[in-house]
Amino acid sequence: MKTILVTGGAGFIGSNFIRFAFEKAGFKGRIVNLDKLTYAGNPENLADIARKYKGRYVFQKGDICDFKLLGGLFKKYDLSLVVHFAAESHVDRSIFGPKDFIETNIHGTFALLETARQAWAGRKDVRFHHVSTDEVYGSLGRTGKFKETTPYDPRSPYSASKASSDHLARAYAHTYGLPVTISNCSNNYGPFHFPEKLIPLAILNALEGKSLPVYGDGLQVRDWLYVADHCAAIWKIANKGRAGETYNVGGNCEMKNIDVVKGICAALERAVPARYNKALGGKKYTDLITYVKDRAGHDRRYAIDFSKIEKELGWQPSVRFAEGLGRTVDWYLANPAWVNNVKTGAYRNWLKKNYSAK
Repeated sequence: MKTILVTGGAGFIGSNFIRFAFEKAGFKGRIVNLDKLTYAGNPENLADIARKYKGRYVFQKGDICDFKLLGGLFKKYDLSLVVHFAAESHVDRSIFGPKDFIETNIHGTFALLETARQAWAGRKDVRFHHVSTDEVYGSLGRTGKFKETTPYDPRSPYSASKASSDHLARAYAHTYGLPVTISNCSNNYGPFHFPEKLIPLAILNALEGKSLPVYGDGLQVRDWLYVADHCAAIWKIANKGRAGETYNVGGNCEMKNIDVVKGICAALERAVPARYNKALGGKKYTDLITYVKDRAGHDRRYAIDFSKIEKELGWQPSVRFAEGLGRTVDWYLANPAWVNNVKTGAYRNWLKKNYSAK
């Protein structure tokens, strides 16, 4: 049975990828989900998958920095593909506490690469796919887009740690011939997104009548990519991409932060009109927008040129932002138990009970 190791599979993008592999890509093998279950790791994201694919979905609690654990997994499951999502990923957290980012994103990636190199010993029928970010490229001016050849210029501890892990992955491909591919993606959004990031935070705050914080003047530009489209791109790269290559993955959707927040307000107005939301106290959703002090070192603009993956692998985004945002709002409205468990921290108690000794 072909077995894929997905690191960080209990997180936002990782859990969506596992769901995509089983339900959209038609993967017939086994997936081992290795996750440390830090604050954003939540096995509840895949509770239905665990039931439906019992025996083919395996959850393993653990740290990607643990060489002994990694070696055991490679040996036990005869892994043929690693899809590496596991990372600390929140810029604000990296500014106030960079140590965890260095440990997980750099040391953890090294441990995975080194374990794969030793376990696979020159095999070419295997693949190590490293998932990264467009933030490694730094900030753009008013024109231009990031290409795979754009020089790295990370501006935060988070992006610097991801840039380091990218360089390690390339070094292992060049020095040892490890079959590595890398993808650098733009901002993701969609179901199961932990509510500390802009879109889920704004959705949930607005529903509760709380302020919608916008950094600085709100004119920072990001490219937005619906998570299912990202998962489709990763699947294509991991299975058909050229070893040693990097592929940029973007949504062809440049949006100012303030326009994203206004778009959320509009989507909520369609789903739950303000006049029916008692938490607003007669206000409009847009009345909740509040400008706050800008983030330190805040990059001004990101934009992705994804022509390489489009030409080589035939991938392009399929979900337009308005449609994807509507789907995302509907998902949060339809899953109040998940939202409550995450916001109250109740899921952490469940994790301690079920996974503390595993």
